Amino acid sequence: MADPFAVTNQAPPLQGVNFFTTDAALGDALRPYGDLPADPGLVRIGAVAGSEEALSHALPANQNPPVLRTHDRYGNRVDEVDFHPSWHWLMEQAVGFGLQAAPWTSSRPSPHLTRAAGFYLWSQVEPGHSCPISMTYAAVPALRADERLAAEWIPRLASTEYDVRRLPGAAKRGVLAGMGMTEKQGGSDVRANLTTATPTGEEYLLDGHKWFCSAPQVDVFLVLAQAPDGLTCFVVPRVLADGNRNTFALQRLKDKLGNRSNASSEVEFHSTVGYRLGDEGAGVRTIIEMVAATRLDCVLGSAALQRRALLEATWHTHHRSAFGGLLSDKPAMLNVLADLAIESEAATALAMRLAAAADASTARGEGEGADREIARSEAERRAAHALGDGAGLGSHPSQQAGAAGPISPEREAAFRRIALPLAKFWVCKRTSFMVAEALECLGGNGFVEESGLPLLFRESPLNSIWEGSGNVNALDVLRALRRPESLEAWLLEVGAAQGADQRLDAAVNDVLQGLADINEAGARRLAARMALCLQASLLVRYSTPAVADAFVASRLAGDWGGVFGTLPRTTPFREIVERTIG
Repeated sequence: MADPFAVTNQAPPLQGVNFFTTDAALGDALRPYGDLPADPGLVRIGAVAGSEEALSHALPANQNPPVLRTHDRYGNRVDEVDFHPSWHWLMEQAVGFGLQAAPWTSSRPSPHLTRAAGFYLWSQVEPGHSCPISMTYAAVPALRADERLAAEWIPRLASTEYDVRRLPGAAKRGVLAGMGMTEKQGGSDVRANLTTATPTGEEYLLDGHKWFCSAPQVDVFLVLAQAPDGLTCFVVPRVLADGNRNTFALQRLKDKLGNRSNASSEVEFHSTVGYRLGDEGAGVRTIIEMVAATRLDCVLGSAALQRRALLEATWHTHHRSAFGGLLSDKPAMLNVLADLAIESEAATALAMRLAAAADASTARGEGEGADREIARSEAERRAAHALGDGAGLGSHPSQQAGAAGPISPEREAAFRRIALPLAKFWVCKRTSFMVAEALECLGGNGFVEESGLPLLFRESPLNSIWEGSGNVNALDVLRALRRPESLEAWLLEVGAAQGADQRLDAAVNDVLQGLADINEAGARRLAARMALCLQASLLVRYSTPAVADAFVASRLAGDWGGVFGTLPRTTPFREIVERTIG
């Protein structure tokens, strides 16, 4: 008779798995851009990410959230935030891997794509600490608006040394960056900001507040404030060059749904010293480069959450038996796992494509002229042709022969302009549904904190909110479509798969027909359809036929029940599922 107290039929801990070499979807997403699928740096990140040591830090960092310390024992303001040692371990690894600003000073090929793959892998360990890593990465293109400030800060932002000492930036081995944009009365409408900036020679004095300032412990912030000539961007260091602390009065830390390892604060400025970055009145135009980069990381972070949730679900069901066999052998479970797998792979493919576009557009120097005309007359001609009476995918001149055409920095910049809000809207919004379904695969075990799935679930809505919620990004898609070169870039990308799947061709034609009557009320519907076409085009070209067919059938052709686990019965479920675990 079996011992009723023996522990049996429990899945072993997910550890000792290289997150990179076992991720076939990531390998396929990287393969079009060179030899990155065998990159030794990514292999190393994947090995550390899947190690017992790394995974052991995720829960402690979240179960012991940061603590605000406004004053020292004598009553002096210090405005510091104390973190658990696990947070610092995770940060030290991320900085050491160069996942913050290192790509901006790298001479290696595809530095941003390589960094994106590493960020995606490392974010699967613990997502909260990726916030200051992401903002540090994103600060660099904005800082390039001023040569002096760029020279002062970028080399230290790109350093791979994690230095937590509260010193002037010039005295540190490495620094991290944050940003402060939103206020109580405006939120995403930053033009409603009331914080003022008074010029006093080379410096400005800021007075006001920020309602949501994440990672307040870092060394320097990009902040929006109203200068005499309008909303302006400022560089605000925590410590001034003379060693004195800048006024950065932390009021409280937010008590958030998730992202609990990371500190998010409310801060007040009282004659706080700032240095103008860009022209007065050009604050949004200056900081928008930072927003674009953090949006990319939102997509990468959501793709990482999806992958980690998929890995947990697949791992558990391959080790857990019920009703006479492994869960992963049950047809209903196989359908769920395969459905989760294609959702995750589509997110990964689109995220990596965006990172590749960042490499190309950065080489062009997009940050120095994001509003420059990009082959406008030709783009207008092609877009007008596409929207003409009866025009379809096959009749559009950019779609002939199913080729994407020669890649140029200008085209990649235009692609990034429309694909980034598309991906931010769709991938980030899908993540909550996907993680919830993966959690359910573990049953009651997945509802317990120790499993790590509740941490992923609480994190899952975040990237859809930060850096512009769903409506903001859907409306940004409409704004991008006002530029003919943006539509042209989308058409070139989806058209690269023309003829490979008639269902995809039909979906693209439906989008083109719908563009004749677009409005704000239909912005979400349009953004979702355009994003799905992009994902399908990438999977058709670079993934396996089984994955591509299942995705197109379910997401574009309507052969899907609307919830995970309702793929067509003819889907090769096991082939798709086995691909997810290497």
